[in-house]
Amino acid sequence: MRPNGSMLFGRISVSMGQPRANLARSPAPVPFPAAAVLAAHSPNTETEVNMAIINLRDFYPYYTMDSFIEVPDEVAEAMAEFDRKEAAYRLRTYRHKAYYSLDREDGIEHSALFVALSPCEIYERKVTMQELHAAISSLPDKQAKRIYAHFVLGMSKTDIARAEGVDEKVVRLAIERGLRNMEKFLKNNL
Repeated sequence: MRPNGSMLFGRISVSMGQPRANLARSPAPVPFPAAAVLAAHSPNTETEVNMAIINLRDFYPYYTMDSFIEVPDEVAEAMAEFDRKEAAYRLRTYRHKAYYSLDREDGIEHSALFVALSPCEIYERKVTMQELHAAISSLPDKQAKRIYAHFVLGMSKTDIARAEGVDEKVVRLAIERGLRNMEKFLKNNL
């Protein structure tokens, strides 16, 4: 909201009780020729707010022809800043070759595709995690620790074997047996 009780995107704005007609009095913005793009209103008194003229077609894709409207400078600057940040993001994704997906779950497209989860999805994830924790806790201690180290901590089987002082084959077989035991547990309990 603008100061002095003025309306945003001004059809008619009021400054210090005096009505002042803006560019558009009708419900729809009035189209202007392209030469009027850079024209901006300069305040006549100290109480008026600086206004800038923007083209709605630049910001909203469903506008098919130029429609100019007068907005406060703060709004125009915020919209321009958003455009700059969006262009910088597109350039950053292009430079880092993040414009494609191999579905690696590494977060490349997380910011672009993140959609807030529904309560049903949140509950489903919670139940799934509880079932996995129950399945892991049903395993013998060695199998549980090795599966946790390999799948959660991301350690290789060779690193786990080296840390425990055993052969890599022992770790590999323990993880395979643990996964089979977890599968049996989950099938029986679901």
